[in-house]
Amino acid sequence: MHRKIQDAFFLVVGSRTCAHLIQSAAGVMIFAEPRFATAIIDDRDLAGLADANEELDKVVQRLLARRPDIKLLFLVGSCPSEVIKLDLHRAAGRLDKLYAPQVRILNYSGSGIETTFTQGEDACLQALVPELPTTTEKNMLIVGCLPDIVEDQFIRLFQEMGIAQVRFFPPRNSKTLPAIGQNTSFVLAQPFLGDTARSLQARGAQLLTSPFPFGVEGTSTWLWTIASAMGVEKSVFEAVTEPKKARALKALIPLKETLQNKKIFFFPDSQLEIPLARFLNHELGMQLTEVGTPYLNKLILEKEINVLPRQVQLSEGQDVEKQLDRLKIAAPDLVVCGLGLANPLESEGYTTKWAIELVFSPIHGYDQAADLAELFARPLRRKALLQYSPEALCS
Repeated sequence: MHRKIQDAFFLVVGSRTCAHLIQSAAGVMIFAEPRFATAIIDDRDLAGLADANEELDKVVQRLLARRPDIKLLFLVGSCPSEVIKLDLHRAAGRLDKLYAPQVRILNYSGSGIETTFTQGEDACLQALVPELPTTTEKNMLIVGCLPDIVEDQFIRLFQEMGIAQVRFFPPRNSKTLPAIGQNTSFVLAQPFLGDTARSLQARGAQLLTSPFPFGVEGTSTWLWTIASAMGVEKSVFEAVTEPKKARALKALIPLKETLQNKKIFFFPDSQLEIPLARFLNHELGMQLTEVGTPYLNKLILEKEINVLPRQVQLSEGQDVEKQLDRLKIAAPDLVVCGLGLANPLESEGYTTKWAIELVFSPIHGYDQAADLAELFARPLRRKALLQYSPEALCS
């Protein structure tokens, strides 16, 4: 989110421990132009010796004075209001009236982000839904953060199909929020946006479910879901997509040689696990031992689950001890997990892939299919190199 909406800023408000926990979870932000900061509520604030609202007002005033480019400010609560003694929802409403229309100020909760950090995007987009203007025109909305390069690729595909009424949410600029209404259909670009989807439905938009655009099959089905809803003829769709599909399939051939018949185990981490498992199994021939995910939304993921092998074990939620026991029995070639598990598992001889890298890398669409497969092939190649080339250990 901090990279997508270029005139937005995220002010994390909470106790020192919680605020720094979110900073840690969002540590990748250091690689982009800084669009976030923390406002620490210390012991003096918590004891009631200072007016937390007045202190927050001062912080916001200084921030907006220093950064006149900010047009959308999110107050992100890292702790429940009962803990920090500050109702951020009310504070955001009060400050919004003070600074509007030059700056919009909204609030969402980041509490619980340590369970699955992708919840942050869902909560942020849900907070933006009430701000979307209303329209009666027929249009299509693609929901979920996509890297600009991927968004541009999809825009070109839609233009070649003759589709003009497709908008992306969130937009790159807060002043260009898409309009929605009873004639709006939307598809999700990310599988972890359940709350946002429900909020859009509450405003009359219609959810179109589809496999997600990971790999050639997923991208083709996802694009056809959009194209068919917008009245595109099948022949036109195929004429536009076939060259892209052929190029992507060709790029996957050498990666399939590395990944085929390798066993993979997913620990629950990002909520991307089920769509990625479908891609790896169907298009690259990997064997799924277990696919764990923090939350399993059957409505959003039904079409992904239906094409998984019947014998694969799905697990929901965090039960690490039991998952580690099953991991030892499964003896996979590759383990996808969080940073906290990766090093211990590597020390026990397992080959791991960091789940967070899959969230922050461009992996959607035809042009990224081989890049996505490469993220899984690379650790296996590294292990093979170290295992069979002793001189590599000394280099």
